[in-house]
Amino acid sequence: MRSRRKIQKSIIFRSGIFKISFLQKLVFLFLTILTFNGCASDDDATPREPEPDMALDLVLVAAGMTSPVGLAEAPNDSGWLYVIDQTGVVWIIDEDGNRLEDPFLDVSDRMVSLNANYDERGLLGLAFHPAYETNGRLFVYYTAPPRAGGPAEGENWNNTSRISEFTVSATDDALVNMGSERIILEVNQPQGNHEGGTIAFGPDGYLYISIGDGGASNDVGPGHVEDWYAENAGGNGQDIEANLLGDILRIDVDNGMPYGIPGDNPFIGHPGLDEIYAYGFRNPFRFSFDMGGANQLIAGDAGQGLYEEINLVERGGNYGWNVKEGTICFDAADNENILDSCPDVDIYGNELLDPVIEIPNLANPAGGVTVTVIGGYVYRGTDVPELNGRYIFGSFTSSPNFEPEGEIFVATPSGTGAWPYELLDLASYSESLGYYLKGFGQDLNGEVYVATSAALGPTGNTGRIFKIKMVEQ
Repeated sequence: MRSRRKIQKSIIFRSGIFKISFLQKLVFLFLTILTFNGCASDDDATPREPEPDMALDLVLVAAGMTSPVGLAEAPNDSGWLYVIDQTGVVWIIDEDGNRLEDPFLDVSDRMVSLNANYDERGLLGLAFHPAYETNGRLFVYYTAPPRAGGPAEGENWNNTSRISEFTVSATDDALVNMGSERIILEVNQPQGNHEGGTIAFGPDGYLYISIGDGGASNDVGPGHVEDWYAENAGGNGQDIEANLLGDILRIDVDNGMPYGIPGDNPFIGHPGLDEIYAYGFRNPFRFSFDMGGANQLIAGDAGQGLYEEINLVERGGNYGWNVKEGTICFDAADNENILDSCPDVDIYGNELLDPVIEIPNLANPAGGVTVTVIGGYVYRGTDVPELNGRYIFGSFTSSPNFEPEGEIFVATPSGTGAWPYELLDLASYSESLGYYLKGFGQDLNGEVYVATSAALGPTGNTGRIFKIKMVEQ
């Protein structure tokens, strides 16, 4: 209405100098009526409600779970979110924000028994086939009981990393047909930690799988083979010929039985197991593909005790463990010591690639930030435009006493070199979250979710899912 008042004043001013026509009089009368009947003056106008102050925060989506470690949305039009609970179940949060009473999937009776105090095993990954809406196929990663034998004489395997395919019920979209399980891949695990655990379909339609180095510490112990680097004992991270531990795999679940090998996997026709896409990892618990840009694969890798890292993963890339931890030269005999030098290429001629984010561990004698890094997602949603294209990740806990003090960070990807990162400024969390940060999730719209629990291990019912979004203050 402000522009119309300016027009009215201009006409009135001109009428005092020039003789106005009959038509001008009609226009003047018409605008005057509009002014008094349609638009109040500045003095009489009803005050408009002030715009609400908005701030970035976490909004509770669902509660009452045990140990949620991630979340996914199926590629269909249901709007349902699927929460991965480490205890062996997948819960559905429907389009109205309600958690359905019955689990979507339950493999708890097929898993190894979990330790309530702390465990890195369990149901760890979920991936829906890109054509799920028409074929109903989904894939899970869980730790099954150990198979016969062991990593060394007198030693038994601890568990079996199992990748299985299921199909949804033909009569109920909210239930998996539990009799439809088809085991795709199994890997013997010598210890109960460093399981990796993410499975995800890449933009190429292939299934990617992260598997840790077998457990224990320093990549040393029964089941940790010798590698090419004589300075450090052990070597599943650097070995690509004896086993699939310490690697990110890529397989074709649409061709071959039980799976096929993509034709451009890096070690076809060369030394190395054909399933391996990248290697040199300690425990790549969480990775993700950027929904935008170049669809880059970004993986968080838990460190030994000095540094945690986030890696930009390339086909055939070697990410250094246990020759390096982060960017430093690792000493397997004394993991608080930094060696003066180490190789920068392996025996296959592949460069040992540095992380894009390096975070000092709380055990680092020089001071640290986190116990374990938790890989996340590049934000591609619309709720928080200022986060678009930035990578959200976190800390399992920032407490040296292992109290529930998880933190969320945000990094700005850069073309070359390290990515700068900072704490994500959340209105209700000036310090830590007050929970253990156990994972992240992303929906089909690119919005990011946070999986937490107040319990260190898979016990109780304090598991919660939050959404990162702008809220009124």
